Amino acid sequence: MSGNGHKLLTAEREQRIMQLLHDSDVVTVSAISEALGMSEATVRRDLQAMHERGLLERVHGGAAIKQESSPEPLFSDKEEQFSAEKQRIAAAALSLIHDHDTIFLDGGSTVLMLARMLDSLKALTIVTNSLMAAAQLMESPHRLILTGGEFRAISRTLVGPLSSPILKNIVVDKAFMGTMGFTTTDGMSTTDANEAYTKTRVMERARQVILLADRSKLGCSSFVTCGPDWHLDVLVTDAIDPKTRQELEERDIRVIVAGKNATAKANAGTARADQ
Repeated sequence: MSGNGHKLLTAEREQRIMQLLHDSDVVTVSAISEALGMSEATVRRDLQAMHERGLLERVHGGAAIKQESSPEPLFSDKEEQFSAEKQRIAAAALSLIHDHDTIFLDGGSTVLMLARMLDSLKALTIVTNSLMAAAQLMESPHRLILTGGEFRAISRTLVGPLSSPILKNIVVDKAFMGTMGFTTTDGMSTTDANEAYTKTRVMERARQVILLADRSKLGCSSFVTCGPDWHLDVLVTDAIDPKTRQELEERDIRVIVAGKNATAKANAGTARADQ
């Protein structure tokens, strides 16, 4: 039992363990057991399962933070990387949204580009944890809802368990997600446990999960996955190898490869909205 008398679910335990590692780099089994109020046997089982999924390193008597993950770039640097490709991906994603939809906008530079295109649509309800998207949309006619949560400076998002009170009480038609990496084995992954927590909660509350990811994200894994039972309905990308595409389509995941004319169509729609 945890300190508040609530028995933690496996996903919750993993998030707490990842947060302990984020804070200390190395944590002992006994320290995790005390912090989470669970038996050392359960801790060892959880650590082994997380090690097998590549989330952490096992060390004598505990676990250590995994070191080989690439550092996360600054948000301003992300915006400059694959800019034209991200623009096309966002434009293709725009075609999936209809007037009066309720959507979620995740953090990330590609999703931010999508946020900049939403003036061509009417009466959207937009839920977001991205302060960049919120700033873009704050003077739009759409209804805007922020999730709340702990501010994560590098991604400029609100993340972690403090976002749960909002997320557990809403359902969105479509969740547009960003990611640091994506594989057909582990699904989406990111560098931060709290961010992975919020992504997972969002995807649980979405009728349709849509990932916007340029080619550099495909086939790569970051530090923390969004859970073993990952779910995705649509991938929008700029390029994909045939093997990965086949694996996704065998899972009934729709793959959209954004063509060079996608941006022109989106710009035309925005121009009509301004008239």
